[in-house]
Amino acid sequence: MQIEFTQLCLLVEEHPDCREAACLLQEELLLRTGHAPTIRVADGSPPGGPSITFTLCGAPALPDQDSFLIRRDGAQLTISAWGRRGLTYGFGLFLRKTEYHGGRILLVREIEGTHTPHKKIRGHQTGYRATPNTYDAWGPSQFERCYRDMMLFGANTCEVIPKDEQDTGPLMRYDADDMCALCSEIADRLDLDVSVWYPFSAKQAREEMLREREALFARMARIDAVFPPGGDPGELPAQEFVERCVLLRQALRKFHPRAELWPSAQAPHGQPDWGEEFLAAAAVHAGEIDGVIYGPNHAMPLEVLRRRLPEGMPLRFYPDITHCQRCEYPVRYWANGWHYAFGCTFGRESICPRPMEFARLHRETDRFVAGSVSYSEGVHDDVNKMLWSALDFCPEEPVEEILLDYARAFLWEAPAERVMQGILMLERNWEGDPAQCPAIEQTFSLWQAMAQETPSLLQNWRFLLLLFRAECDVLVRRRRIFELQLLDRAKACLRHGGRPAALVILREEMDTGYRALRETINRHAAMLFGEIGLQLDVKHYGAKSWERGATLDTLDLPVTDRPWLQRRLELALQLPEPEQSERIDALLNREEVHKGECYFSFASDGVAGLHAQQEGEWYMNVQGDRPSVNNGQLPMALTKLYDHFSLRAVFSGLTPGTDYRLRVVYSSRKMPQDAFLRITANGQTVYEGQPYGGAPDPVFDEWLLAPGVFSASYPLPARMVQGGTLELFWQEETRGIEIAELWIVKA
Repeated sequence: MQIEFTQLCLLVEEHPDCREAACLLQEELLLRTGHAPTIRVADGSPPGGPSITFTLCGAPALPDQDSFLIRRDGAQLTISAWGRRGLTYGFGLFLRKTEYHGGRILLVREIEGTHTPHKKIRGHQTGYRATPNTYDAWGPSQFERCYRDMMLFGANTCEVIPKDEQDTGPLMRYDADDMCALCSEIADRLDLDVSVWYPFSAKQAREEMLREREALFARMARIDAVFPPGGDPGELPAQEFVERCVLLRQALRKFHPRAELWPSAQAPHGQPDWGEEFLAAAAVHAGEIDGVIYGPNHAMPLEVLRRRLPEGMPLRFYPDITHCQRCEYPVRYWANGWHYAFGCTFGRESICPRPMEFARLHRETDRFVAGSVSYSEGVHDDVNKMLWSALDFCPEEPVEEILLDYARAFLWEAPAERVMQGILMLERNWEGDPAQCPAIEQTFSLWQAMAQETPSLLQNWRFLLLLFRAECDVLVRRRRIFELQLLDRAKACLRHGGRPAALVILREEMDTGYRALRETINRHAAMLFGEIGLQLDVKHYGAKSWERGATLDTLDLPVTDRPWLQRRLELALQLPEPEQSERIDALLNREEVHKGECYFSFASDGVAGLHAQQEGEWYMNVQGDRPSVNNGQLPMALTKLYDHFSLRAVFSGLTPGTDYRLRVVYSSRKMPQDAFLRITANGQTVYEGQPYGGAPDPVFDEWLLAPGVFSASYPLPARMVQGGTLELFWQEETRGIEIAELWIVKA
């Protein structure tokens, strides 16, 4: 369908909420068309053309303030709601379903009907502090624009963060508590709920804690909820934590009588019984806690927490839709399967549209929670935010349609279908090895073509954000292909005795086209900082660290073994024979095994390569994006460390009746005195004792590993290999184990 709404007028019932909603829509349409529609009171006379009328209606026509009703008669729309909030959602739906061409406004989907949100709580955290890679560069106008954009997709909550003296930076032009107060005023004008993320400190006495919080609460025009995390950060014992929450609720309601208190079941590190103690304390104080939050570093899995909470106590989700690795939901979170080449170069907080992944996560978690306020550190997750809000409002909406809405709402100068396809292609770019994904080139071509066809799109930070990601993806792919080819040539040269020639090959540089693309990426990074305050490096744009979205600081990190092999070869060529030949042979055959043997790396093979289900929730400690580690001394096989209290693996294809040796590469972190490691093979004990035991090999470690890891070897007698299969199991229950790779070779 296409219904013309060009030159529409806005009609309002005589009420401030109707007029305010009309003024907001007027501003949105001026932004999209260059024309501001007139606003006049609805007096019953014919509008004389396309129109949108804002009216109020309450129960029983609509169940709550977040619902709205749209009636359409040709090109006349009527939006009805309890008040300003519902009216905003109503015109937000109109904006998501309209296209703009040469000043024309075309409604392309039917929007008539009653619209009621699926979830009660729908929002995002946008904290003003130095840690995020965007928000600390903002002022009140940027936060207002952010809140209005969130509401276009059905969000009803913004979450602010008070001052933290340890989390300030040079880009912050305002006092953080002043900004909390300003943001609460902005949100209140929009009728947007305000939540406050407010951690406790064990160093602060109860009385001081209450005085500090009361001073802030008194300044804020609106607070609907307060969220004290149990951990991350937090170190209070559970009983003390809950008791402080109860006191905090009492102080909060002096200033905001209807505000709610939602503690999170995020457990402090080093307190294994915290979750059980929290549940016990929460049950005692059930009448003084309005709900519980589930987030990163959770005390127990979501379904367990839901089952164990007192009946009727709601659970709010704090989904991490902002990080790519070293987080709760890394890229391809069900298998932690992000290729190390991307993990090295994009790091923890890169531009990360992941619509299909997060739609999957939403389906998996939906039945347990009353709603969600997402964890966000900047605009790099903008697509994820809007998608999540849309699904919280209407989970039946197809992902493709939500992305079309995103294009129509924010990138109206571009063809919506191509934007939708381009976002999905960006997500698919991150599936597997970039060197084996020619679609990355097609993705880049699509975004580049839209920029060339409509240059004004480069002034839209959302378009520029997605174009920047496409450029970085293709840069990584091209460099990886180039370096893999160099490695093949250099290794062939080494195998034929051409050692100096191999070194020359490894030192070859990328062509001028590559360097030109890298300069374009730099230019677009500067534009993104100017447009929206996105901090893509530490030196020029003030990112807090390389880990905080500073893509320019990690984009050039190694994505193959080329720099490692080059450094090792330079050292080897300084050695006398026969040691030189021995070392070069070791380099060439580092990961080679013979028939009936196995080699495994978490970076190269992923958890799926273990062919076994792990117990509990494991963590992947990624090393590749750390500039001080991945600086040429790190083989790619060591870019990921599996971190958990146990590890199970099954390897087949071994030779029965043969003695083997197991070599394991562990993290060299210090283990506690009471740590106890047990390794079994097909149920038989391989090793028991203080971690990590086994036979050391200093030459192997020095030559083929890197700082921060070491190897240990264990005998595997033939009796342990049953039917050519080996089921290995590691268990250490105090600190856990960190493993990077292993070999199973014939003794």
